[in-house]
Amino acid sequence: MHRIVFLGPPGVGKGTQAARLSRVLGIPHLSTGDLLRAAVRAATPLGKEAQGHMDAGRLVPDDLVLRILTERLAAPDAASGFLLDGFPRNLAQAERLRAITPLDAVLSFELPARLLVERLSGRRICPKCQSVYNLSTQPPQVAGKCDKDGTELIQRPDDLPEAIATRLAVYTEQTAPLLGYYERAGLLRTVDATGDPDEVASRVRAAIR
Repeated sequence: MHRIVFLGPPGVGKGTQAARLSRVLGIPHLSTGDLLRAAVRAATPLGKEAQGHMDAGRLVPDDLVLRILTERLAAPDAASGFLLDGFPRNLAQAERLRAITPLDAVLSFELPARLLVERLSGRRICPKCQSVYNLSTQPPQVAGKCDKDGTELIQRPDDLPEAIATRLAVYTEQTAPLLGYYERAGLLRTVDATGDPDEVASRVRAAIR
């Protein structure tokens, strides 16, 4: 059973490594943003409830996020485990998650702040298929174009330099305390996120053995 949480500041590479490990282990890669969007697209009762908050510009409440997550974890493809990317984000969510499911490992990705800013400001996203690129570490084959569908890549507003400092400060304030929480539970394993994606993937596999 592989019930794993990935933690780390924005830009550390959690999404890239989660997608890779998901394929290796044959377990679903779950991020709360993707879960919410899927529930909204499917027009499930919980999805409609979430859309009401999103349409009004409000954050989706933790209780609703956790109900959607609980529903997703009951799906057959999660029977052998799951990989949660970027959730929980704070101690309250961690306590609620513990009531839903046990965990087998929590991987914390670590990278110097200078490299985090460089990665975030160089990130580009395909608005059509949501593929993620980085101008420094994972550039597209054709500059400015998605490898999969040729769509013009965009830079998200929260990857602009003025937004990055705020995002990192929020992570430090809200999410960093989770490291001590999971260390006391004997679940925490740190991963050096420097280097190319293949090098980091090798460290991730070693951390979960």
